[in-house]
Amino acid sequence: MSEPAKIAVLDIGKTNAKVVVLDCATGEEIGEKRTPNRVLPGPPYPHYDIEALWAFTLEALNAFAKEPGFDAISITTHGASMALLDAGGKLALPVLDYEHQYPREIQEAYRAIRPPFSETFSPALSGGLNAGAQLHYQKTAFPDAFARVRTIMTYPQYWAWRLTGVAANEGTSLGCHTDLWDPRHGRYSSLVDGLGIGDLMAPVRSAFDALGPVRQEITESLGLPKPIPVFCGIHDSNASLLPHLMVREAPFAVVSTGTWVISFAVGGDLDHLDPKRDTLANVDAYGRAVPSSRFMGGREFELLTAELGKLSPQAALCAMPHVVQKGLILLPNIAPGAGPFPGRRFEWVNEENATADERWAAACLYLALMTETCLDLIGARGPILVEGPLSANPAYLQALGALLKREVIAISGSTGTSQGAAMLAGAPQSVRPQTKAETLPLDLSGYRATWRKRAERPRE
Repeated sequence: MSEPAKIAVLDIGKTNAKVVVLDCATGEEIGEKRTPNRVLPGPPYPHYDIEALWAFTLEALNAFAKEPGFDAISITTHGASMALLDAGGKLALPVLDYEHQYPREIQEAYRAIRPPFSETFSPALSGGLNAGAQLHYQKTAFPDAFARVRTIMTYPQYWAWRLTGVAANEGTSLGCHTDLWDPRHGRYSSLVDGLGIGDLMAPVRSAFDALGPVRQEITESLGLPKPIPVFCGIHDSNASLLPHLMVREAPFAVVSTGTWVISFAVGGDLDHLDPKRDTLANVDAYGRAVPSSRFMGGREFELLTAELGKLSPQAALCAMPHVVQKGLILLPNIAPGAGPFPGRRFEWVNEENATADERWAAACLYLALMTETCLDLIGARGPILVEGPLSANPAYLQALGALLKREVIAISGSTGTSQGAAMLAGAPQSVRPQTKAETLPLDLSGYRATWRKRAERPRE
């Protein structure tokens, strides 16, 4: 198979979905279409509007088939989602929104059967963030529909199946806090047999595998001039990680910022992870376990924006010395249910008469302190690479540098999910602009100590 010149990438995030075309000669995105990723309220439970995403995908591919053209397709999506197909290839149950909360009795029943952290390196998370909990909920609450299930697939591979008709599962999505994977041994966990779904799980394939060409009827409807290969696909955070794995030697850390702020300690080990603080093992595109931690920083930024108005990073930087001196502190969690301080509800401390700029300064310090905590929990060493929206926030970057006292590098552009997914199909490594962040000229040791002491105890 010849090397592709242009690669179309279907990139489905929790908030938005997009189709982009990358030029392999330049590494640039030369076409892009976006749409919101809507959640329908039900019945039978909140779920993604799959058919709207599919219509958008076909419309975008149809437009790009004409101009600028593409000769391969790759896929990346958010995690914590599974597709359950019946014998006819239709969804037996809708693709569940992982933020949906299950009845208490179902949660308790699942806790009794889930494997230990020492096997899966997957912490117990809320709602359906453990994909195994989703499957247990669907099997328990909807037994008739579940009885029709013949194939279970991870989410990127479901979209590859829609395009090719080839069913597959893949390690990066199986290995992202699903409870379904044993990362030390690269195999399904005991939960798969415990749920009685071993014969339903699609074959595991490499993210780099070309599963097959686009189905003939889709090829014809899009007016594609030749069969187009579709690659297996990858979990979005691991798509962001892949370009760095190809060009940088361990140890280093990547902080991928979007709806979630996910930290990867490349070159770290799994021996000191704390399942009670949302640390886990992800699995990279090569099948290797990577110590990871996370909090819902992007969602929290959105909530802060709704409360405080638009951030002015320079104004926040100017306000930081006064904020530190005053002890204006924002404590976790603005978005509940996950992160290194689970179960804690957010609060402001010493907020009397604080301006919006001062609150934003404290909020940027909060995001940096949460990131530092996540990096400490996974034993991250070496330089810190920050990508995604927070890479363009100097108040956050400078505070993070002051806390860590080591190199923080901002990677320009998006989180790199589309570029990483395109590399599965043969796109060359493209070096996005990198900038060493300045360090905030402020001693944050006392502020950090106060923040941590208060963050580590329940809200009074």
